[in-house]
Amino acid sequence: MAVQIPFDNSYARLPEGFFSHQAPTPVSAPDLIAFNAPLAALLGIKTESPEELARVFSGNHLPEGAEPLAQLYSGHQFGQYNPQLGDGRAVLLGETIGTDGVRRDIQLKGAGPTPYSRNGDGRAGLGPVLREYIVSEAMHSLGIPTTRALAVVSTGDPVYRDRVLPGAVLTRVASSHLRVGTFQVFAARGEIEKLRQLTDFAIARHYPDADGPMGLLTHVCQAQAKLVAQWMAVGFIHGVMNTDNCAISGETIDYGPCAFMDTYHPQTVYSSIDQFGRYAYAQQPEIVVWNMAQLATALIQQLDDKEAAVRDATAIVHAMPDLVRDHWLDQFRAKIGLTTRQESDGDLIADFLRLLATDRADFTNAFRGLADGSARDWLLDRDAFDAWDTRWKARLASESAPEETMLAANPAFIPRNHQVEKVIASALEADFAPFERLNRVLSCPFDDQPEASDLAAPPTEDQVVRATFCGT
Repeated sequence: MAVQIPFDNSYARLPEGFFSHQAPTPVSAPDLIAFNAPLAALLGIKTESPEELARVFSGNHLPEGAEPLAQLYSGHQFGQYNPQLGDGRAVLLGETIGTDGVRRDIQLKGAGPTPYSRNGDGRAGLGPVLREYIVSEAMHSLGIPTTRALAVVSTGDPVYRDRVLPGAVLTRVASSHLRVGTFQVFAARGEIEKLRQLTDFAIARHYPDADGPMGLLTHVCQAQAKLVAQWMAVGFIHGVMNTDNCAISGETIDYGPCAFMDTYHPQTVYSSIDQFGRYAYAQQPEIVVWNMAQLATALIQQLDDKEAAVRDATAIVHAMPDLVRDHWLDQFRAKIGLTTRQESDGDLIADFLRLLATDRADFTNAFRGLADGSARDWLLDRDAFDAWDTRWKARLASESAPEETMLAANPAFIPRNHQVEKVIASALEADFAPFERLNRVLSCPFDDQPEASDLAAPPTEDQVVRATFCGT
């Protein structure tokens, strides 16, 4: 029996011009490396042997009902507008409606060239594919909206980057792959009817109670504001917040040069391509507002009363910094054990973050230490911490269960850069046991797991990863 996927495709019903029909390019020796069986069950996928799964999720065999296509979009990349991007190495197989009633895309990433590849090979290396699998599934377990990973298949074919790498295909699952850049491409081309069709499609799929283009903008701004606040709360740095990597759904998408901070500093940058710190940790709230301004600019083009549209869109986007701030405060209040709100909470949080920055303390362990009493050990200036601790304890006096609140808000485990690199190095030597162990631990990030204490430890000086790289 072949792999059965209950496809129910909607994007493929849109008119010509939204995508290009594109089958995956077959690979020479597909081998299943990882398969997310619980996610497959959620999607309603009936599975078969590992060999058959490898055939399907490498792109060598199209299951019944698949309508493979590459999506068109454009986008601002590091602030510069690129008029045509699109899926240059990804093929959308189709959509399913899961057992939870949610519609999701199933996409093969690294599936070969498409009309949007811009002379690229359309392939992916095993290392970046494993990184995305690890980090996206970790984000899901942290409770942060994200694309997910269904399968990793090695291809048996080399991929040529700065060195020769083994090739792989990632099967990515998302509530959709609509991006800010999807709207930008039609607005920039003046294809207003397509822009209207896309807007109607996005509203029906993601925000059915939204009232027209400005209603859609409001919902997307709300989703993105909360998402970025959640990133900040776990020390996540996306690394490439271009508008083509900004999903309308409010999910985290594109795990290229991303990273989780070890030592805390607000201007931390890992991405090797972010030379000027545009997407540094502390810049993310500002960048998400900038991205929403680009979405607003695109959506306005379809409205007849431009003056009213500009006024409404401006008000929505201008309200966003306060929205991000409110979500940020909610996230960080929980991290220090607060469920009630007081005006001085922002100062209390900011002062603790200043202590972390001054002492270059480990972000994750210091916050987790507030719950278990070890926070002081992660700081160098103990007197400064003690002064803050006195104020904090006084604030906690009005809280009913601060320890439980902190344990639920502060993970013990994150996908630390040096551990991810160790896993990838082992995988390149055909040892996938560290990959499986890391995923298993990260699936329960808020649980104390003493047997995995090595995965919670900060890197030693010689283990520090100072740069992360895009996989293209």
